[in-house]
Amino acid sequence: MKEPLTVFLVDDDEDDKEMFAEVMADICGFNTCVTASNGFEALKLLQSTKTLPDFIFLDLNMPRVNGKQCLVQLKKDERLAPIPVIIYSTSGLESDKEETAQLGADYFFKKPSSIQQLKKELELVLDKKYLSPSYK
Repeated sequence: MKEPLTVFLVDDDEDDKEMFAEVMADICGFNTCVTASNGFEALKLLQSTKTLPDFIFLDLNMPRVNGKQCLVQLKKDERLAPIPVIIYSTSGLESDKEETAQLGADYFFKKPSSIQQLKKELELVLDKKYLSPSYK
């Protein structure tokens, strides 16, 4: 049995959050999936918690504080900066991949259309088979 993980998902889409949590439970069994609906809420929660997540999954397109803005703030915070940040977005733009890599993201993947594809991507990330920071 794999060690339990704590993951933090920042996404404003409730359906995507539900599918993500379902796949995480399937992959890891018991785990904790904390969520926030935008970057502002995420930063507030992360800065006030004692137990930090093992991974942060971050959508780009959100209200109030978007994913790129949140990523910049995460990497400025000494306590939060070491946590791997994975961009999990509907964007497939190469410019978004390049920019988030420069801002310190550890991996970028486009939100898949199926649970099976999501499971495959998450297994790669959780097994730390991503390349950081350029993901090449």
